[in-house]
Amino acid sequence: MDDELNALRRTRMRWNTPLSEAHAELLLDRMTLTGTVTDLGCGWGELLLRAVARTPGLRGVGVDTEVTGLERGRAAVAGRDIEFVEADAATWETPAERVFCVGASHAFGSSRAALERLATVVPPGGRLLYGDGFWAAPPAPAAVGIFGEDVLTLPDLLGAAGAAGWQVLHLSVADQLEWDDFESTSRAAWQEWVLAHPADPRAAEVRAWLGERLRQYVGDYRGVLGFSYLVLGR
Repeated sequence: MDDELNALRRTRMRWNTPLSEAHAELLLDRMTLTGTVTDLGCGWGELLLRAVARTPGLRGVGVDTEVTGLERGRAAVAGRDIEFVEADAATWETPAERVFCVGASHAFGSSRAALERLATVVPPGGRLLYGDGFWAAPPAPAAVGIFGEDVLTLPDLLGAAGAAGWQVLHLSVADQLEWDDFESTSRAAWQEWVLAHPADPRAAEVRAWLGERLRQYVGDYRGVLGFSYLVLGR
């Protein structure tokens, strides 16, 4: 897809993770926000923006390599004390009392590698909001082909957190409505574009992507891939 369509695709998404408004508020409550919060693999940083807006004196730093997302985040700062930095989350070394890393374990290579590396960024007494996929049911080969061999079960994910020195302060998982909304909004902007531009030369490719994404979700990983939110302490 060209740059115009790539920039358009996520514009109907609230955040790039299966998460409701109420669930997000719960997670921010559990983080007892203070000092500086760094969002590693922030995308456009919607959760970071909300964290800073609700917490007087909180400073935010969003880190990602995807320029389109960073530009969207910067456009939404609106006077809040947030800096968006184009950098690799996996090599970020500046410590912070509160860290978010949601849906970004791939930047570190695997879930285990992410949990180990993040333990070097969060100082003792700090907290990490860690969001990651897990197998909620045994995956068929098609699901493994989409998401890779490194996805863990929830017990194994919790075991990896413990092995990296984390204590689990809060655990919740995305429900089916959160997943369905996430998948629908991930397709919504392109669906709207195809309906408005049926004769565009790019429309056939977009339709094919939309059809395949929906088929994969419903046929391969709906109810199979889960998503967990862990508030971890050290």
